[in-house]
Amino acid sequence: MSSVPELAKGIADLGLDLSKEKQARLMDYLRLLQKWNKVYNLTAIRNAEQMISHHLLDSLAVLPHLWPGSWLDVGCGGGLPGLVLAIAQPDWQFTLIDSNSKKTSFVQQATIELGLENVQVQCVRVEEMRVTKKFDGIISRAFADTEDFVRLTRHLIAEKGRWAAMKGAPEQELQRLSDDIVVERIIPLKVAGVDAARCLVILKEK
Repeated sequence: MSSVPELAKGIADLGLDLSKEKQARLMDYLRLLQKWNKVYNLTAIRNAEQMISHHLLDSLAVLPHLWPGSWLDVGCGGGLPGLVLAIAQPDWQFTLIDSNSKKTSFVQQATIELGLENVQVQCVRVEEMRVTKKFDGIISRAFADTEDFVRLTRHLIAEKGRWAAMKGAPEQELQRLSDDIVVERIIPLKVAGVDAARCLVILKEK
């Protein structure tokens, strides 16, 4: 896989400044994803260029709108967006969870091979998760509709924490939110190579 120029251009288009070392590590992650995908079926996308746009760049697109601190990635699947964000922001802490043990096995192995010291991985259902310290941010890419996402993770959010839901067209979902949840922002995202509508919804408690 030699698509570093596409990654570099996409990162520049997003207005991000990631070192060559971080870009190389992102490509290392993608190689691991391709390798394990043959056995574990982690993603339906198998084309290298599509994986760069739909996985790496799609995950990185939210980065300018996130905040420092401890993050929970719910339903992380093959590590998206959590591992990508952890590579880009080594000073932030990330906990990645999924109830599928094959997926968390891959994420754990990738974390080790990539040398990511700011990542923890758990195979657990989110509603059964218990923590001693709650999270500053909770993010999901393809976990559930927004109402379920907030409801199932509410016991894990810090007092002034916020949710970040990566969505397509979320308008109908947002109408089902409980009255004590506020939509702080809906941020349209433009990702090179991704034609579908993409946005980031930031939510908080009243």
